[in-house]
Amino acid sequence: MKSLETMSKDERSLLLYLECRSVDYGGRVDALHMNAEDLTIAKKWNEEGFIEFGRIVYRNITNAGTQFVKFSEEAWKLAHEERRARFNRMWLKRDWISTKESMEINGDPHLSGMNS
Repeated sequence: MKSLETMSKDERSLLLYLECRSVDYGGRVDALHMNAEDLTIAKKWNEEGFIEFGRIVYRNITNAGTQFVKFSEEAWKLAHEERRARFNRMWLKRDWISTKESMEINGDPHLSGMNS
């Protein structure tokens, strides 16, 4: 069983890309947005049964993608975990504050406190 802790940064990034393509594009994957390492990882995951990854038959290829992906339950679980972890990392790096936070910090919802 895989874990986020044992996955490389590239594997976690690929997992989120494939999750996005699964949800937003019905499983179609645009391999133009994948490098050779991504394709190697996807093929390895396919062999392990972590995902199902392969080529779409020629007559059904569109500009939305030439490959397809279908997630296992394990892949869905890890993608959800990584999406939440990524949100938490990004939240800590944010360069803005809300009007509520500004009111609490500056006493005015329109002052960011970042212009000084």
